[in-house]
Amino acid sequence: MTEPMETYYANVIDSVGDGVIVLDNTGAVTLVNPAAQELVGVSTRQAKGKVFGDIFKGETSLIDMVAKTVATGMSVSDHENIVLKRNGKLTPVGASTSPLLSAGGERIGTVVLLRDLTNVRELEEAVRQADRLSSLGALAAGLAHEIKNPLGGIKGAAQLLEMEFPENEELRDYIRVMLKEVQRVNVIVEELLALASPGRLKLDKVNLHRVLSDILLLQKRATGDRDLAIQQFFDPSIPPILADESLLTQLFLNLIKNAMEAVGDGGVVKVTSRVVSDYSMNQKGERRARMVAVDVADNGPGIADEVLENLFTPFFTTKSKGTGLGLAICHKIVSEHRGMIKVDSDPTRGTVFTVMLPLIQ
Repeated sequence: MTEPMETYYANVIDSVGDGVIVLDNTGAVTLVNPAAQELVGVSTRQAKGKVFGDIFKGETSLIDMVAKTVATGMSVSDHENIVLKRNGKLTPVGASTSPLLSAGGERIGTVVLLRDLTNVRELEEAVRQADRLSSLGALAAGLAHEIKNPLGGIKGAAQLLEMEFPENEELRDYIRVMLKEVQRVNVIVEELLALASPGRLKLDKVNLHRVLSDILLLQKRATGDRDLAIQQFFDPSIPPILADESLLTQLFLNLIKNAMEAVGDGGVVKVTSRVVSDYSMNQKGERRARMVAVDVADNGPGIADEVLENLFTPFFTTKSKGTGLGLAICHKIVSEHRGMIKVDSDPTRGTVFTVMLPLIQ
């Protein structure tokens, strides 16, 4: 038996991934699909029959869009400026309002469409960050090559000078300091070149959990007598991924070490793997690919907003002995694997770095 057309259309609207809210000519809500309920944080029972402006108190831009459609009969859209403030959470949304017409062309209400743009904004920021790093990388490569030549001359001259003094000569200690500092500069130059060099991935099937487990095992031993808990929660269903194992090791070692340095005694560092189905970063001609996400979380003091803004910028560091290149290189490694990295931090709960990599490449 064929289901009634009304039920059929209701099922279609319920299956739409974007939020759909329907108002009658008085501005009262007559329909809220599941996506809208989740986005707005209200149920159909709570919303039905209520005036739209009462449900969205404080969301003046959205209320103005509905009012404009009601007044003019025209469709209105805004995909840049609307941010929903629901339950203490800010969600950027794309919104459009359109007149609802009967079969005879009579206006019988208004349709409001809402699309969660959180993922879109994160991807846009990832692209902007990649562009900035690309420009800085080109500059860094030129500087690194120019520095490397005189640095080699200084090192060679210092080594020859060291040979001229007997072992117990006090001046020899100054030369050792020179050589040590030259080596430190050389490390920075090598990191600059790593940041600037084009990707040369040695792709192979990599057991992500083995890489993470090995890092965590070594770091647990490195903690010594520190009162620090390291936890791991891995999704056993995640298969090997196509990646460069040495670069992934460098990436996650950096993130895990940073997390351990961020917590004090009694601190907790937690590493979690999971599959994320609502992200897809595919190129033209490829099928859509799910992402595997690795969260490196700590319950440290969190990261200040002004620091968060510059976290992946080369040479930006809050560490007294840091080069400010570690996280920039992490960002580059993730980008070369066609993934993305993001950070969420709050003083009350600590910091979470999330690395997302294609599950199928």
